[in-house]
Amino acid sequence: MNATPDIVAAAQERSGACLCGLVRFTVRGKAVFPHTCSCPHCQKLGGGPMMWWAGFEPENVTWTGGELTWFTTFEGKAKRAFCGTCGSRLAAIDIDVPEIGIVVTALDDTTGPDLIPVNQSFRDSAVAWLDQVPDTQHSTVG
Repeated sequence: MNATPDIVAAAQERSGACLCGLVRFTVRGKAVFPHTCSCPHCQKLGGGPMMWWAGFEPENVTWTGGELTWFTTFEGKAKRAFCGTCGSRLAAIDIDVPEIGIVVTALDDTTGPDLIPVNQSFRDSAVAWLDQVPDTQHSTVG
């Protein structure tokens, strides 16, 4: 009996860590709405022209090792997490999004087809010299 792609995706497990390796995590299942974000907040947070995010169901995210430091980015709306030792940005929780956002570049392997960005949020804030990510899911964000 062959497994369907949905069963394979649901069983998929990936690991990741902060730069110093103190905080490690595992995510299971297929990534939800992988995208880049060019908002001024993500540009400053990530130290570059954009950040690369993907969502995972909260019950499918396991943190191990060191403790995450959470800070409020937008009061009552969003918070972000990072390693308190090396400062690596790792996660986000937004009240209007059911999944936990994971910074894709914190994953040990970023090659999965379900991690390919389907949109670029906040296109108006994007740097002019970098091509934008095509909006393949026709999102209303950005």
